[in-house]
Amino acid sequence: MDFMDLCQRRQSCRDFADKPVEHEKLVKCIEAARLAPSGCNSQPWSFVVVEDQKIVPEVAKCTQQLGANEYIAGARAFIVVLEEHAVLMPVIRKVLDSQYFAKGDLGAAVVSICYAAEAQGLGACICGLYDREKLCELLNIPVEKQFGGVIAVGYPASDKIRNKVRKPMEQIARFV
Repeated sequence: MDFMDLCQRRQSCRDFADKPVEHEKLVKCIEAARLAPSGCNSQPWSFVVVEDQKIVPEVAKCTQQLGANEYIAGARAFIVVLEEHAVLMPVIRKVLDSQYFAKGDLGAAVVSICYAAEAQGLGACICGLYDREKLCELLNIPVEKQFGGVIAVGYPASDKIRNKVRKPMEQIARFV
């Protein structure tokens, strides 16, 4: 699949099929994240991959805050992205905080997971709302750990691609 086709196909999955996700496909998602770019190659990330079907529904409940995200209950796996300490080059470390690039690096890892999922026929949805404290308790994550995201993963119930509504190129880019 051409990369731009992949970009067109990738969408936030809102309806998951009742079909298990193969462990190997989750490993490929993490491999894609592992290969994502990061400032000074610091790779300030780690991942908790939740595939145990006894825990998955509990994680889903943690993402259903404020009455939102009911559809997440259908996900068959979750990937929790955690921020780790970044080790920057000494010359840069003198000027910038160690975590200066971390948020952008985590974003690159998250999008890499989503594209890897799509490329393998999986659906993914980045969950913006979640109960961090409950997730920490449930997944044995230190409460002081910063999250980079929670991604629901599963097979889409439909192969229909929704129309993407995006700002026009002229509104977001200026070429000089």
